[in-house]
Amino acid sequence: MKYAFIQRHRRVWPITAQCRVLGVHASGYHAHRARKVSTAPRRHLSDDALLVHIKAVHAQTRDSYGRPHILRELPHDGVRVGKQRLQRLMQQYGIRTKGKKRFRVTTDSHHDLPIAPNLLNRQLTVAAPDQAWVSDITYIPTDEGWLLLAVVIDLFSRQVVGWSMRADMTRDIVIDALRMAWFKRRPKA
Repeated sequence: MKYAFIQRHRRVWPITAQCRVLGVHASGYHAHRARKVSTAPRRHLSDDALLVHIKAVHAQTRDSYGRPHILRELPHDGVRVGKQRLQRLMQQYGIRTKGKKRFRVTTDSHHDLPIAPNLLNRQLTVAAPDQAWVSDITYIPTDEGWLLLAVVIDLFSRQVVGWSMRADMTRDIVIDALRMAWFKRRPKA
């Protein structure tokens, strides 16, 4: 009660003077303030409560953090834990990092197949619709794996005129996108 009074009136009277009048030590007041202001966590969290924090950090990092990183992140959430206890809980509940997949090259530029001539020659401004179309393939990450999207765009209007999605990269994805564009626009020969 005395410390609360000192705190409320600290701008009115000096802290040392208030402590002398109320019969308390200034160091006791400052220690009380440090304890009250401190956001130090409880020392004894149950395994279940600690497991919630571990799973939260693990999920936030998309399962990419292992024990050393989680050990560094938990104090930011106000949780203190030893590395042996953390390791025991992670092993007990099967919390593991996902390994990164090895990069695979999907483009083979060294082949003997015929290459189509570059008819546009970087002239990307077109005077009328359906005179020039461009196409590209992109990867889209999903929860079930990678999805490929092939798109055909009319250079005049910059609109998508055809598209196709597949899980595998075969020539059918490009043919389907081009076929959709052709049926949609019916360009002249």
